[in-house]
Amino acid sequence: MAAPKLPVAPRHPDRICWGCDRYCPADDMYCGNGTIRAPHPIELFGDDWQTAFDAPAPDAPAPSTPPPDRVSGR
Repeated sequence: MAAPKLPVAPRHPDRICWGCDRYCPADDMYCGNGTIRAPHPIELFGDDWQTAFDAPAPDAPAPSTPPPDRVSGR
């Protein structure tokens, strides 16, 4: 059974623990996943949390050429 999808922008993310797929109320956690609730990514990274890490940094170096294929000896 797959875990439910994480809501993109919940209305009150502070009311729920996001640490597992049970989504317990913050004041009554069943799983015991630590002593405090796990925050939703929107609380940590802001409204654009889904795309915040997609783009490379402006001053990031260009990707290097991959190493030669060692299996075929090229």
